[in-house]
Amino acid sequence: MTDTQEPTTNHIELNSDIAAFAHWPSGLYEEMRKGYENGCVGSTLVSETDRLRVWHLIILAGERTGFHCHVNRYFWSAVTKGKARGYFCSGAIKDVEHYVGETKHYNYNKGESMVHAVENIGDTDLSFVTVEFLDGPNRPFPLPDKPIGS
Repeated sequence: MTDTQEPTTNHIELNSDIAAFAHWPSGLYEEMRKGYENGCVGSTLVSETDRLRVWHLIILAGERTGFHCHVNRYFWSAVTKGKARGYFCSGAIKDVEHYVGETKHYNYNKGESMVHAVENIGDTDLSFVTVEFLDGPNRPFPLPDKPIGS
């Protein structure tokens, strides 16, 4: 079963009150602040054109992604089931259970974004495919000089 709704705006404002992050593990707030220019939204970039990037994201049990920033329309699909914890630039922490085939769509208007990280809090590896569209209202972040698939 997939989510077929049209994407709405999913902008999450950076919470300027550092107290909103007091419940986060030590050092995570500082790491989040550095993630504002990280456009690597997956583990491996498997395809890129002038209009989109396709990523594989694998999060081993007990591991966490780095903070990264979404600025344009994208969607992801879960390849495996499992439990995850999201850390968001608003200060929110959300625990979710993913199922195989789960698909979520996100959209951002000019000047909007979302910075977050995902932690695997289950006992199985999590795997996702993410497709981000580069032809949106915001300039996509350049990626570091690494070969595709590295």
